[in-house]
Amino acid sequence: MAQHIDLAWAPSSCTLPTAEQPLRLAEFDTLFADAVRSVARPDRTRLRLDLVLSPGNASRAAGLAARENGCCSFFTFTLTIAEGGLALDVTVPPEHVEVLDALQARAGAAGRPT
Repeated sequence: MAQHIDLAWAPSSCTLPTAEQPLRLAEFDTLFADAVRSVARPDRTRLRLDLVLSPGNASRAAGLAARENGCCSFFTFTLTIAEGGLALDVTVPPEHVEVLDALQARAGAAGRPT
């Protein structure tokens, strides 16, 4: 079944080719559905995703963050493995807060029935 993915929130500064954007969003959605334990917004420009700790999830999150930073360099990703936990912090400058809002909505909706 095909899923409609709204790309309206992707900023014009993103250099990922338009045809590849739905694939990248699908990768984020898969990571969110498979690994996100909780979503928090410590402040307006920072999103924190607590992930299920596993080498596979750490690798997937790191790879996805590195590729995303290559096309949307305004993102700052920090992957932390400490005290038995795995967290991915995503920060943006204030002018890109709407992108973080959309990412939070996607992460929060992952795994929920539609």
